[in-house]
Amino acid sequence: MGETILITGVSSGLGHGLAKTYLEHGAIVYGCSRREPKDLIEAGLRFQSIDLKDQAKAEPSFGKLIESADHFDCVILNAAKLGEIRDMAATPLSDLRETMEINVWANKWLLDTLFAKISSIRQIIGISSGASQSCSRGWNGYSLSKGALNSLVKLYAGEQPATHFTALAPGLVDTEMQDYLTALPKDDRYKPLEILKAAKGTEKMPDGATCAARLIETFPKLLERPSGEFADIRAL
Repeated sequence: MGETILITGVSSGLGHGLAKTYLEHGAIVYGCSRREPKDLIEAGLRFQSIDLKDQAKAEPSFGKLIESADHFDCVILNAAKLGEIRDMAATPLSDLRETMEINVWANKWLLDTLFAKISSIRQIIGISSGASQSCSRGWNGYSLSKGALNSLVKLYAGEQPATHFTALAPGLVDTEMQDYLTALPKDDRYKPLEILKAAKGTEKMPDGATCAARLIETFPKLLERPSGEFADIRAL
């Protein structure tokens, strides 16, 4: 493959699957997450432990991670926080602020650092969600933050015409997030939960590695679409 790739949130789930698949195809892969993915590091991942909600400590560490790179073929902004499924009125502002910090504002300083230090970035993909469009009851901070991420991606697309941007919803992926969601008790207020429970363990909800393989095939096709768009893989 011969590409140089950067992925945030590589310790588990989709980010881990993407990093593993790219490494298996011979790409140079840079990654960050709070937890250390030892198997990926052994496979050649260039890794830095970073807590995205702590910008003061995280930003210098991220700069150190990418200091040996002169370009990226693809940057995948994958790291995110779901938050607790509950009504908006029951959600503390402190929780919403942390969700926005990780899912939106961290991506702002990540992008600023990248464009300040890296001479060429071909493609940037912000991992979004169908929740950014549906705003289902209970998905409060997650829906808000993913909607804001879509806007952030579009705003940067207008400022950086040499780089192609997409906010991409990857569809259902069997991750720790889904483990939490599908273990919740039935609650008629939060209707998507039953859909997720029915999908878990079926081909409708592939694991991170399976989804990653599909996404990596899709990423080049996104370059044919206008930069800055929201896209859902299920509609491509």
